[in-house]
Amino acid sequence: MSFRFLTLWLLMLLIACQPNSKDESFPAPAPPVLSEQTAWQKEISKSAYADKLLGALVGSAIGDAMGAPTEMWHRSYINMQKGYVDSLQRLVREGSPEGPWEDNLPEGGTTDDTRWKYLTANFLLKQPQLDSLNAKKFAAFIVEIYLQEMEQVKKVDAFAPEPLERELMHATWLQEWAKVAKPYTESNLDEYVYALDKFYGGEMACAGMLYAPMIGAIYPAMPERAYQESYRLGLFDIGYARDITGLTAALVAKAMQPNVTPEQILNVSYEVDPLRYFNSRLTGRIAYRIYEDAKRITYDAKQITTPTDKKLPHNFKYDALYYAQLEKAYILLDEKLQDIPFHAAEIHLINLTAIAFSEGDFQKAIEFVVNYGRDNDTVAAVTGMILGAYWGYEKLPVALREKALQVNKDVLGMDLQNLSETLLEKRYPQ
Repeated sequence: MSFRFLTLWLLMLLIACQPNSKDESFPAPAPPVLSEQTAWQKEISKSAYADKLLGALVGSAIGDAMGAPTEMWHRSYINMQKGYVDSLQRLVREGSPEGPWEDNLPEGGTTDDTRWKYLTANFLLKQPQLDSLNAKKFAAFIVEIYLQEMEQVKKVDAFAPEPLERELMHATWLQEWAKVAKPYTESNLDEYVYALDKFYGGEMACAGMLYAPMIGAIYPAMPERAYQESYRLGLFDIGYARDITGLTAALVAKAMQPNVTPEQILNVSYEVDPLRYFNSRLTGRIAYRIYEDAKRITYDAKQITTPTDKKLPHNFKYDALYYAQLEKAYILLDEKLQDIPFHAAEIHLINLTAIAFSEGDFQKAIEFVVNYGRDNDTVAAVTGMILGAYWGYEKLPVALREKALQVNKDVLGMDLQNLSETLLEKRYPQ
């Protein structure tokens, strides 16, 4: 062995033995860039952001309120009982923990979908800064609210059962969530995992999708950041439902970007992937396949060129060709149904299909979701928040936006306009 070869061999050995300055073994999202807020403020004026923020909140409430009267109904039953739903209707339902908290609410009444946005917004307002959200603080906030509700239960002193039933309903709403959140705050891994695996039966429920849109709204035009922050707070999600939670926030954030198109909003499905779900072995990115299904369903439905010869539903204001295409889209969606209607994959698919099929038209998209049925208030709340952020409050249907604001404030105690203004000042103070 020559001296030159030995020297080269030893040099290579020394280089190989040097410790890596950075562990590249596992992919991880890049750390937050804390100067991004200034960047988006240069892109979006305060008045434009105010309009989009209020539009997102009210758009979500409109979707929730339009879907709530027929939540979990089959579309044939909706057609028989209501005709074609295109407006707010009285919420004739019994109160329930996840549903409306009052019986027989007026038009514009909402359910837990709006409550979750409201609760999450109040969590955000309590944070000293929003550069990076803390999942333990979010979990502790939920536990705190749950304990407050339990204290209200203990204070009930009435012979009639209604006051107790009312307070129990409020506490029960957060009961499942608190059982997961509490061990998370205590870093009790075993108890957290056990509770998570039993959360709503251990299914891939749309838990994170209930609050992720609100997180997306405070990171306007920053879909990747919105994804990262929502994913971090997705401690109630199982499997790829957590990816869908991140994407839901990213869709809202993208919708707030000036001059964006509906197609560009949907393209978030493959443009934003900080955790590299596309690299997942064997399965790839399931959420992207859902996006492809939504595009395929929309394309196939729009290929229908022969108007239906069926009797159109009562109150249907479009032509027979549109109804034929709508029916085709619904039939194709039926083929993709999950075992439970509040499965994250199903809600994500219906949401993306509604946006694609309507080409971003707010009214048509909400009608698409509501008249399809299943968990239509939750889907419509997500769709409404994305397209409400896209169009802004001033371009939402006047009658719908005003009624949703009024009922949520005067009847349900949720002042969405004041909430939006308070968030605006926190996020865009100058």
